[in-house]
Order: sequence, then structure tokens, then C-alpha cells
Amino acid sequence: MLGASYDELSLLTPSTQDLAPNIKMNIGIIGCGTIGSELAKSIEKFKDVSIVALCDVDEEKAKRLLIQLSTKPQIVGIDRLIEISELVIESASKHIVKEVAEKTFYKGKDLMIMSVGGIISNEHLLKLAEEKNCNLYIPSGAICGIDGVNSASIGKINSVTLTTTKPPKALEGAPYIVKNNLNLNTITKKTIIFEGSALEAVDAFPANINVAASLSIAGIGAEKTKVKIVADPNSSKNMHEIVVEGDFGKLTTVTENLPSPNNPKTSYLAVLSAISMVKKIVGNVKVGN
Repeated sequence: MLGASYDELSLLTPSTQDLAPNIKMNIGIIGCGTIGSELAKSIEKFKDVSIVALCDVDEEKAKRLLIQLSTKPQIVGIDRLIEISELVIESASKHIVKEVAEKTFYKGKDLMIMSVGGIISNEHLLKLAEEKNCNLYIPSGAICGIDGVNSASIGKINSVTLTTTKPPKALEGAPYIVKNNLNLNTITKKTIIFEGSALEAVDAFPANINVAASLSIAGIGAEKTKVKIVADPNSSKNMHEIVVEGDFGKLTTVTENLPSPNNPKTSYLAVLSAISMVKKIVGNVKVGN
């Protein structure tokens, strides 16, 4: 059923599966790629938490993940997953965020978003979460300093700039690269290949720059947040430098990320951030804002 829509996916495990009523939280994961898979394998080790459902438009990805799990969640479409989950985790793509968020919030369920670019392209989702009294969780991802930006936003922030530097290989296939017919193999030195707003950046590099979306929501918005993307053939790391100035003073952070072993487009810290967020959601001790 490769290429089928999410809600055309068949149920691959019994619908009568016990959903473990004594646990603290039932979780469903939409998107079984690098982040979704690592999340699932880590979450199932948490106490009082159960992964009850998986969903992926590529059914084979969901099957491969299911084999790796000691628990056996159902493989279902979006609607069924939301129905049986208390926390829905999206780790698919920004293009599915609007559908997932609207369906989740109208069902009164909580949501954690990994493809944060889908939020700043549909800002009404932030208000919808409030209207429906649902929690929307956005992990820090591959950057440090979100806690400081959150605090600074209580006062006045004058400017936010994000400079992201990645090996050219990590940028392959991005819409901006394809549209402008850029040959990344010809880059021999550190080169700025994009400058614009965070809103423009998430459309140009949807698989590479979710950190810009998270930073925008924490700070002064996607249109005012400035983004530079640099290709560096001599770098083996994904680097994010944030500079924020405002009434509080000046904040500068530099995060040097190693890529995920399973996907060069994903920083390993982004995977760890997602796991940490779930741990914070279900845990009793909250550190940071």
C-alpha cells in the first residue's frame, strides 16, 4: 500500500488490542522515519507510558519499526490513532501538520510537533490549541537557548538572527536547491546559499531548518526572525548560531551538532530533544521554562 493516504492504511494489528488502562499516558506516533523510530524505541522504555499506535504513509516504514518494538502498537490511519491516544506525536513532515493538528485539537487531545515549520505556516493552530484547551508541545530541537528566548520574549526583543551551517550533503534535495538548480558538489569553501526570514526558510528548506520555526515561535515571529544558511564542505557537523538582542541584553548561543547516524539531514540533538520533551511531559520534575 505504498503511497496510500494516511487514513487508507489498514489495521495491521487487532483492533481489540488492550490499551493498558493503568498506565499514565497512551501515545500515538505519526511518522516512522528517523525521529519517529528513535522516539518510539526510547519511549517504550519509560515507566507508565504505552505506545498504542503508529502511522506512516509508507506502510513499510511502520512495519519495520513495529518489528523493532517489544510492545506491539496498532498500525492505523490518523483518525484511529488520535482516537486511542492521549498524546499524539507528529514526526512526518510539515505538509501533514495542519491536518494532524486540527483533527487532534478538535478531539481534545494533546499534540507534540516535530515538523515545526508546519505551525508557522498555519499560525491559527496556536489559537486553536488554546480554544480547545489542548497542550501543544514544541521541542527545542537541534538548538540551545530556547529557554532564554522564551524568557526574553516577556520583555521586548529587538532582533533574532539564526545562522545555520551544514555540510552540502545535508542540504541535498531541498526545494530551494532544486528550484535554483544549485550544484552543491561545486562548493569548495564556506558559502552563504540563503538569506531571508524564518518563514521563507522553512519553505525553502523544510527538512533542514525546523529550528528556525521553533526559534520564531519562542521569540518575535517568523517574519521578523532572520535566517542565514551556509554550506561548508569542510564541516562534518550541523552548526546553529543564535544571536538575540532586546531589553534583557544580548544572548548568543552556538550549537555544534553531529548528524544522526541514520539521517544526515537530522541532527542527533533533535532526536534527543524529542525524547527529553516526552520525558518532561510524563514526568513530575520540570526543569527550565
